[in-house]
Amino acid sequence: MSIKTKIRKGDRVTVLTGKDKGKSGNVLSVSPKDNKAVVQGVNVAKRHTKQSAQQEGGIVAKEMPIHISNLAHLDPKDNKPTRVGFKINKDGSKVRVAKRSGEVIDG
Repeated sequence: MSIKTKIRKGDRVTVLTGKDKGKSGNVLSVSPKDNKAVVQGVNVAKRHTKQSAQQEGGIVAKEMPIHISNLAHLDPKDNKPTRVGFKINKDGSKVRVAKRSGEVIDG
């Protein structure tokens, strides 16, 4: 069952649990169907790849998906983990807001 996620591509997040606890990075992609996200520099696995016309063979480090429940947004004000809420502006547009400081997350 997929849920509507508050994490989007390009967001700055931190890892709450697991082997990469405390690491932070930008979200490269989100898969709402699987409730997973790929974060830059987090959950890195080594892949043994065969040489192809586009890519050289060898051992390649690759970011693997991590469950969204293990991630938290970083507050734009103080770079600490925060929850996300929504706020409707006067013009009717809906924006994401950091619960910790009240700062707007997306432009």
